[in-house]
Amino acid sequence: MKSFITLLLLFCMNINGVKAADPLTGKTMLVFGDSYVKNHRCPVEETWHYQVAASHGMKYINAGRNGSSVAFDRTRDGFGPNMITRLKDLPAEVDYFIIIAGHNDADKVKNSADSLLMFRDSLDRLCQMLVERYPAARIAWVTPWNVDRPGFAQVIATIREVCANHSIPVLDAARESGIHVRSIPFRKRYFQNGDTAHLNASGHRLILNWADRFITSL
Repeated sequence: MKSFITLLLLFCMNINGVKAADPLTGKTMLVFGDSYVKNHRCPVEETWHYQVAASHGMKYINAGRNGSSVAFDRTRDGFGPNMITRLKDLPAEVDYFIIIAGHNDADKVKNSADSLLMFRDSLDRLCQMLVERYPAARIAWVTPWNVDRPGFAQVIATIREVCANHSIPVLDAARESGIHVRSIPFRKRYFQNGDTAHLNASGHRLILNWADRFITSL
Protein backbone atom coordinates (compact mmCIF):
# COMPACT_ATOMS: atom_id res chain seq x y z
CA MET A 1 0.00 0.00 0.00
CA LYS A 2 2.83 2.43 0.91
CA SER A 3 4.51 1.77 -2.45
CA PHE A 4 1.25 2.53 -4.26
CA ILE A 5 0.80 5.78 -2.35
CA THR A 6 4.39 6.81 -3.11
CA LEU A 7 3.92 6.18 -6.82
CA LEU A 8 0.64 8.09 -6.78
CA LEU A 9 2.30 11.09 -5.11
CA LEU A 10 5.13 11.05 -7.66
CA PHE A 11 2.60 10.89 -10.49
CA CYS A 12 0.67 13.84 -9.07
CA MET A 13 3.88 15.84 -8.69
CA ASN A 14 4.87 15.18 -12.29
CA ILE A 15 1.51 16.09 -13.82
CA ASN A 16 1.61 19.34 -11.85
CA GLY A 17 4.99 20.17 -13.34
CA VAL A 18 6.99 19.50 -10.18
CA LYS A 19 9.93 17.13 -10.57
CA ALA A 20 11.03 14.73 -7.87
CA ALA A 21 14.19 15.80 -6.03
CA ASP A 22 17.43 14.89 -7.77
CA PRO A 23 19.44 12.67 -5.38
CA LEU A 24 22.71 14.08 -6.75
CA THR A 25 21.87 17.71 -5.94
CA GLY A 26 24.26 19.11 -3.35
CA LYS A 27 26.62 16.13 -3.57
CA THR A 28 30.32 16.72 -4.19
CA MET A 29 31.96 15.14 -7.24
CA LEU A 30 35.76 15.18 -7.48
CA VAL A 31 37.34 14.26 -10.81
CA PHE A 32 40.98 13.16 -10.54
CA GLY A 33 43.43 12.46 -13.32
CA ASP A 34 45.31 13.78 -16.31
CA SER A 35 44.59 16.17 -19.18
CA TYR A 36 41.35 14.31 -19.94
CA VAL A 37 40.25 15.96 -16.67
CA LYS A 38 42.14 19.24 -16.96
CA ASN A 39 40.89 19.54 -20.56
CA HIS A 40 44.33 20.48 -21.88
CA ARG A 41 44.09 23.93 -23.51
CA CYS A 42 40.31 24.40 -23.29
CA PRO A 43 38.09 25.55 -20.41
CA VAL A 44 37.13 22.98 -17.79
CA GLU A 45 33.54 24.15 -18.21
CA GLU A 46 33.44 22.42 -21.62
CA THR A 47 34.10 18.96 -20.16
CA TRP A 48 31.40 16.32 -19.91
CA HIS A 49 32.12 15.80 -16.20
CA TYR A 50 31.70 19.51 -15.39
CA GLN A 51 28.43 19.54 -17.34
CA VAL A 52 27.14 16.41 -15.60
CA ALA A 53 27.84 17.96 -12.21
CA ALA A 54 26.25 21.28 -13.20
CA SER A 55 23.11 19.64 -14.60
CA HIS A 56 22.49 17.85 -11.29
CA GLY A 57 23.39 20.76 -9.04
CA MET A 58 26.49 19.03 -7.70
CA LYS A 59 29.58 20.64 -6.22
CA TYR A 60 32.45 20.04 -8.64
CA ILE A 61 36.17 19.71 -7.92
CA ASN A 62 38.58 19.34 -10.84
CA ALA A 63 41.86 17.67 -9.80
CA GLY A 64 43.24 17.16 -13.29
CA ARG A 65 46.84 17.79 -14.29
CA ASN A 66 48.21 17.69 -17.81
CA GLY A 67 50.63 14.80 -18.26
CA SER A 68 49.76 13.12 -14.97
CA SER A 69 50.35 9.38 -14.63
CA VAL A 70 49.14 6.66 -12.29
CA ALA A 71 52.51 4.94 -11.95
CA PHE A 72 55.28 7.16 -13.28
CA ASP A 73 56.81 10.25 -11.70
CA ARG A 74 56.99 12.90 -14.44
CA THR A 75 58.36 15.77 -12.39
CA ARG A 76 61.41 16.11 -14.63
CA ASP A 77 59.09 16.48 -17.62
CA GLY A 78 57.18 19.27 -15.89
CA PHE A 79 54.08 17.15 -15.19
CA GLY A 80 54.57 16.44 -11.50
CA PRO A 81 54.52 13.30 -9.34
CA ASN A 82 52.36 10.26 -9.96
CA MET A 83 48.74 10.10 -8.85
CA ILE A 84 49.53 7.99 -5.77
CA THR A 85 51.60 10.90 -4.46
CA ARG A 86 49.07 13.51 -5.59
CA LEU A 87 46.24 11.76 -3.73
CA LYS A 88 47.38 13.06 -0.36
CA ASP A 89 46.62 16.66 -1.39
CA LEU A 90 42.98 16.00 -2.26
CA PRO A 91 39.97 16.70 -0.01
CA ALA A 92 39.34 14.05 2.63
CA GLU A 93 35.58 13.81 2.03
CA VAL A 94 33.66 13.68 -1.24
CA ASP A 95 30.53 11.87 -2.39
CA TYR A 96 31.66 10.91 -5.90
CA PHE A 97 35.28 10.24 -6.80
CA ILE A 98 35.81 9.81 -10.55
CA ILE A 99 39.26 8.87 -11.90
CA ILE A 100 40.11 9.46 -15.55
CA ALA A 101 43.66 8.28 -16.25
CA GLY A 102 45.87 5.77 -18.04
CA HIS A 103 46.68 7.56 -21.31
CA ASN A 104 50.09 8.77 -20.16
CA ASP A 105 50.84 5.42 -18.55
CA ALA A 106 50.12 3.67 -21.84
CA ASP A 107 52.53 5.95 -23.65
CA LYS A 108 55.18 5.03 -21.05
CA VAL A 109 54.41 1.29 -21.06
CA LYS A 110 54.53 0.76 -24.83
CA ASN A 111 55.73 -2.84 -25.29
CA SER A 112 57.58 -3.14 -21.97
CA ALA A 113 56.40 -6.01 -19.76
CA ASP A 114 58.26 -4.53 -16.78
CA SER A 115 56.59 -1.14 -17.20
CA LEU A 116 53.18 -2.80 -17.51
CA LEU A 117 53.83 -4.68 -14.27
CA MET A 118 54.81 -1.41 -12.61
CA PHE A 119 51.56 0.12 -13.83
CA ARG A 120 49.52 -2.83 -12.55
CA ASP A 121 51.12 -2.68 -9.10
CA SER A 122 50.67 1.09 -8.87
CA LEU A 123 47.06 0.88 -10.03
CA ASP A 124 46.32 -1.81 -7.47
CA ARG A 125 47.86 0.33 -4.74
CA LEU A 126 45.96 3.44 -5.83
CA CYS A 127 42.64 1.59 -5.91
CA GLN A 128 43.26 0.19 -2.42
CA MET A 129 44.13 3.68 -1.13
CA LEU A 130 40.94 5.10 -2.65
CA VAL A 131 38.71 2.44 -1.13
CA GLU A 132 40.29 2.91 2.29
CA ARG A 133 40.32 6.73 2.22
CA TYR A 134 36.82 7.19 0.75
CA PRO A 135 34.75 4.32 2.20
CA ALA A 136 31.44 6.17 1.77
CA ALA A 137 32.11 7.64 -1.67
CA ARG A 138 30.97 6.35 -5.04
CA ILE A 139 34.29 5.59 -6.78
CA ALA A 140 34.57 4.94 -10.52
CA TRP A 141 37.25 4.83 -13.21
CA VAL A 142 37.07 6.05 -16.81
CA THR A 143 39.49 4.42 -19.28
CA PRO A 144 41.50 6.14 -22.03
CA TRP A 145 40.27 6.07 -25.62
CA ASN A 146 41.08 3.14 -27.89
CA VAL A 147 44.27 4.71 -29.21
CA ASP A 148 46.15 2.73 -31.86
CA ARG A 149 49.56 2.79 -30.18
CA PRO A 150 51.53 0.17 -28.21
CA GLY A 151 50.57 0.02 -24.56
CA PHE A 152 46.98 1.22 -24.77
CA ALA A 153 45.23 -2.14 -25.13
CA GLN A 154 47.30 -3.59 -22.28
CA VAL A 155 46.74 -0.63 -19.95
CA ILE A 156 43.00 -0.53 -20.62
CA ALA A 157 42.65 -4.27 -19.99
CA THR A 158 44.62 -3.87 -16.76
CA ILE A 159 42.35 -1.06 -15.59
CA ARG A 160 39.27 -3.22 -16.14
CA GLU A 161 40.84 -6.17 -14.31
CA VAL A 162 42.32 -4.38 -11.30
CA CYS A 163 39.28 -2.15 -10.76
CA ALA A 164 37.04 -5.23 -10.82
CA ASN A 165 39.21 -6.75 -8.07
CA HIS A 166 38.41 -3.70 -5.92
CA SER A 167 34.72 -3.53 -6.95
CA ILE A 168 35.29 -0.17 -8.65
CA PRO A 169 32.94 0.36 -11.64
CA VAL A 170 34.63 1.19 -14.94
CA LEU A 171 33.28 3.42 -17.69
CA ASP A 172 34.92 1.80 -20.72
CA ALA A 173 35.58 4.79 -22.96
CA ALA A 174 37.68 2.60 -25.26
CA ARG A 175 34.86 0.27 -26.26
CA GLU A 176 31.53 1.90 -25.35
CA SER A 177 31.81 5.67 -25.78
CA GLY A 178 31.32 5.96 -29.53
CA ILE A 179 34.57 7.93 -29.72
CA HIS A 180 36.37 6.77 -32.86
CA VAL A 181 39.81 8.00 -31.97
CA ARG A 182 41.45 6.01 -34.79
CA SER A 183 39.50 7.94 -37.43
CA ILE A 184 41.31 11.06 -38.63
CA PRO A 185 38.11 12.80 -39.87
CA PHE A 186 36.44 12.04 -36.52
CA ARG A 187 39.36 13.51 -34.59
CA LYS A 188 39.38 16.63 -36.73
CA ARG A 189 35.77 17.23 -35.77
CA TYR A 190 35.70 16.19 -32.12
CA PHE A 191 39.25 16.51 -30.72
CA GLN A 192 41.39 19.53 -29.90
CA ASN A 193 43.56 20.10 -32.98
CA GLY A 194 42.79 16.55 -34.10
CA ASP A 195 44.98 14.91 -31.44
CA THR A 196 44.33 11.49 -29.84
CA ALA A 197 43.56 12.55 -26.28
CA HIS A 198 41.61 15.77 -25.77
CA LEU A 199 37.99 16.25 -26.76
CA ASN A 200 36.85 19.66 -27.92
CA ALA A 201 33.50 21.17 -26.89
CA SER A 202 31.66 19.16 -29.57
CA GLY A 203 33.34 15.95 -28.45
CA HIS A 204 32.31 16.46 -24.85
CA ARG A 205 28.71 17.14 -25.89
CA LEU A 206 28.78 13.98 -28.00
CA ILE A 207 29.30 11.70 -24.98
CA LEU A 208 27.48 13.79 -22.37
CA ASN A 209 24.30 11.69 -22.16
CA TRP A 210 26.26 8.43 -22.15
CA ALA A 211 28.51 9.62 -19.34
CA ASP A 212 25.58 11.09 -17.39
CA ARG A 213 23.84 7.70 -17.36
CA PHE A 214 26.96 6.12 -15.91
CA ILE A 215 27.37 8.70 -13.15
CA THR A 216 23.70 8.53 -12.15
CA SER A 217 23.88 4.71 -12.13
CA LEU A 218 26.50 4.82 -9.38
